[in-house]
Amino acid sequence: MKTILITGATDGIGRETARQLLAQGHRVLLHGRTLERAQQTIQALDTLTAVPVWGDLAEMRQVLALADQVRQQVPALDVLIHNAGVYEHQRRLTPDGFEMTLAVNHFAPFLLTQALLATVQASPQGRIVTVSSVAHQGGRLDLNDLTFARRFDGYTAYATSKLANILFTQALAKRLAGTATTANCLHPGVIETKLLRSGFSRGGASITDGARTSVYLATADAVRAVTGQYFIDSRPARPMAIARDARLAEALWQASMTAMEPFLAR
Repeated sequence: MKTILITGATDGIGRETARQLLAQGHRVLLHGRTLERAQQTIQALDTLTAVPVWGDLAEMRQVLALADQVRQQVPALDVLIHNAGVYEHQRRLTPDGFEMTLAVNHFAPFLLTQALLATVQASPQGRIVTVSSVAHQGGRLDLNDLTFARRFDGYTAYATSKLANILFTQALAKRLAGTATTANCLHPGVIETKLLRSGFSRGGASITDGARTSVYLATADAVRAVTGQYFIDSRPARPMAIARDARLAEALWQASMTAMEPFLAR
């Protein structure tokens, strides 16, 4: 049995990922924006092996509070699944001054990983899994304008955040080299979710399909030593060239560390 944290687990792919992992007998720390939403989801899933944790990922102090909750619940975390994501049609800034899309989709996973890395590394074989997207192909990462102040487009912001997920995974895997902890990311497929309908005005495949690659990367023995990879349909895939740019990955890591410095220094 693994202990697994899933962010954004009260709806869509995250909720289905939780359902599948619970059905396999794992202990799931089920994250919601609020305690009430997390508890309602656990009640609906009718499970005794899920634990509610909560926090608004748009606020970095709440990300750190979420990490505190996790550490209070478990001494070691076998799997951290960064599943939560948003698609914003209008440019909005968070209370911390970040653009909302990058705040939730990139900076929150980055900070949560920093805060929980020791807890994941306390596992005999820790795994960090990040849900990216094939939409990364449309990303345009400008490290001098991470708030999209010059120009904002909802799709470009979303695609850029998904590109950031892959670059983050690459840089993280480099830092974890030689340890028992791995970092991988994935495209879940074009899945019927609220985000897909809102952002792309279309339908897709079932959420059952959408959760499979996350579940595979969290549990499969076949990938216990695989790291730094991007997966589609539970198989390694090749992302766009810009997502394989090691220099860009390192530059994004350093920019993210600078942006998160006020919170990491608490």
